[in-house]
Amino acid sequence: MTNRYESPLAGRYASEYMLQLFSLDRRYSTWRRLWVSLAKAEHKLGLPITEAQIAEMEAHIDDIDYSCVAAREKEVRHDVMAHVYAYGQAAPSAAGIIHLGATGCYVTDNADLIIYRDALRYLRAELLVVLENLRRFAEAYKALPTLGYTHYQPAQLVTVGKRATLWMQDFLSDLHEIDFAIENIKLLGCRGTTGTEASFVELFEGDTAKVDAMNRMICKDFGFDGCFAVSGQTYPRKVDSRILNCLSSIAQSCYRMANDIRLLQHDRQVEEPFEKNQIGSSAMAYKRNPMRSERICSLARYLMADALNAPMTASTQWLERTLDDSANRRISMPEGFLCADAIIRLCQNVTHGLHVNEKIVEKTVREYLPFIATENLMMEAVKRGGNRQEIHEIIRKCSMEATAKMKNGEECDLLSRLAAEKEIGLTEAEMNTLLTPSKYIGRCPEQVEAFLAELQPLLEGVVGSSAEINL
Repeated sequence: MTNRYESPLAGRYASEYMLQLFSLDRRYSTWRRLWVSLAKAEHKLGLPITEAQIAEMEAHIDDIDYSCVAAREKEVRHDVMAHVYAYGQAAPSAAGIIHLGATGCYVTDNADLIIYRDALRYLRAELLVVLENLRRFAEAYKALPTLGYTHYQPAQLVTVGKRATLWMQDFLSDLHEIDFAIENIKLLGCRGTTGTEASFVELFEGDTAKVDAMNRMICKDFGFDGCFAVSGQTYPRKVDSRILNCLSSIAQSCYRMANDIRLLQHDRQVEEPFEKNQIGSSAMAYKRNPMRSERICSLARYLMADALNAPMTASTQWLERTLDDSANRRISMPEGFLCADAIIRLCQNVTHGLHVNEKIVEKTVREYLPFIATENLMMEAVKRGGNRQEIHEIIRKCSMEATAKMKNGEECDLLSRLAAEKEIGLTEAEMNTLLTPSKYIGRCPEQVEAFLAELQPLLEGVVGSSAEINL
């Protein structure tokens, strides 16, 4: 145990990869890599920076003296300058050229963009695993009839696999949003205090081509195609809004699927994984609570709310910049990514071990099938000479009476009631021949196959798996 607060996202839910990606070590070592990249570009473009200085900087990218940083920041009240000082202490020959011409946002903003891009790429790969898990599930159950629900009331039959494709379609939409976000992330580059690049125009003695070349070199070092066309001191905070909106979209899809599973588990039709020694309740030993799906919904609500931070920040940036974004972004952006990571990992776990109680599904279908088949029964009765409007009224009246008995705990007797009506002209045995569930699922199997075929190229080489849930 510890006597200091720890974020549950770090202590319970997020992956080791994401925790390392948003760690202080990764953040500040990325700052140092950016300073090295800047120094290299300035050296190649003729500024008085030596290869020996660059080599010493490169040798000390990861050995960050946090005590030195903390002491200096307490003194100067500026985190970037505290790190410049600590880096200079580690690489003394380069102390005088570190951060040359740059402003603090050169390292803070560019490092964030690098980390966010890598985090989005990771989440994309993790989301593909969820889709592959669901692809297998949809394929296996594409033709298994199940009761459909509208308004959470019994409706026409669908199939278990078809329902899964509804979840998959949502996730596919999220994947497209992730791709769009990744494709549109650019670096801030090194643009100076208000985005005018004035300091570099001075350093390069008016040679603006060198300023552009410097930024191209920095972009290349970190795998970016280019910088934003224009900027203030910071990169456009609309980027954060787009990213958190993308994460919120994932949360919405995960919530929808998990909530469906919770409803189906209540009806004993579909169940999330439940381990051999898992305890469902401290008091009720028989319980099999859908705790993973509940956790997905719980975390998804947090992430959807967290996503509101970015548009509020983006909308309140004054002119070339204001610092009221900083403290908020330090929390909302990393926590948003950690939360999305946790939710997707839970979805991997649930979708990999999703269990269908086929006998319960069949029993539920059989219970409601007489009602579902009434349209076909009506058409058959009309073929035998009945009046469509009169038959419709008889079916409506008998259905209401049968439903009332069922609500009293009695068996459905709709078919026997209908057989007793001479206008129907069908025996109960004849009506039973129409009660084959597969006759009432429409094109579900075909729709599943078509959807999965379209998705297949995207999932080529993706291996379905389950993330381990620690707690």
